[in-house]
Amino acid sequence: MDIQSQAVKTILVADDSSAVRRAAAEALDAAGYQVLPAVDGVEMLALLAEHAPDMVVCDVSLPRLPGRDACRLIRRNERYVNLPIVMLSSANGLFDRARSAMAGADDYLVKPFSAEGLLQIVRAYVDGVDAG
Repeated sequence: MDIQSQAVKTILVADDSSAVRRAAAEALDAAGYQVLPAVDGVEMLALLAEHAPDMVVCDVSLPRLPGRDACRLIRRNERYVNLPIVMLSSANGLFDRARSAMAGADDYLVKPFSAEGLLQIVRAYVDGVDAG
């Protein structure tokens, strides 16, 4: 195993709900990931630029800058073309999922999510571990 694969992976979690941020942080911390919490889209973009996380988990409905708009901005930056982005939403319709994919999201996680569901999706994108 090389040094890079041993490095702690950082997950940026953006959600205006402190309960969602806390649940995600607890699950990810317990699994050995570092978590960067953000309360809105503007803070999310600032943390992204400052820390270069390995993945972004972002609520669709963020204050100041909605999640899908932030996702579009991230995808316009060549530096983040391959950054995994997972959108969070309580909406589970095909149209909701399609809008997130069109914004550049790699995946979609429905709230409320389980700790294991979050970890499966993070491991798949960040560690290359098959969720199946």
